Amino acid sequence: MKVILKQDVKGLGKKESMVEVSDGYARNFLFPKGLAVEATATNINVMKTKTEAEKSRKERELAQAKALAEKLKSITVVIKGKAGENGKLFGSITNKDIADKLKKDFNLDIDKKKINLPDALKAIGTTEVEVKLYPEVSTKLTVKIEHE
Repeated sequence: MKVILKQDVKGLGKKESMVEVSDGYARNFLFPKGLAVEATATNINVMKTKTEAEKSRKERELAQAKALAEKLKSITVVIKGKAGENGKLFGSITNKDIADKLKKDFNLDIDKKKINLPDALKAIGTTEVEVKLYPEVSTKLTVKIEHE
């Protein structure tokens, strides 16, 4: 019997995939637990519609991420901090500080987890920081730290 899985089933398949299982396994285990539905013409069409909608949503998100990446390339974030005479900051600049400054100055809401800092910035100067916006989309953001 062909069934369409509603959830990932270990050893059988992923969600929204069509698999061939024995009749008893489908009737006694998959259907009662709500893990699968029978692969009728209607259910197959619903599955195809869902996969197409998911594909178009991902394409739209990818396009938005690429547009945001282009915008971020031209932006320089200027953060002011107190520093000693040798240019070393009292404290440090973290990815949260950069995300807050982007939100405040440029109205760009970027999650702090997407800003990849190897270490916190602790000196005055200009640094390039990597921002991962989507699995295949990342860009460099210029962060300039100035003396207050």
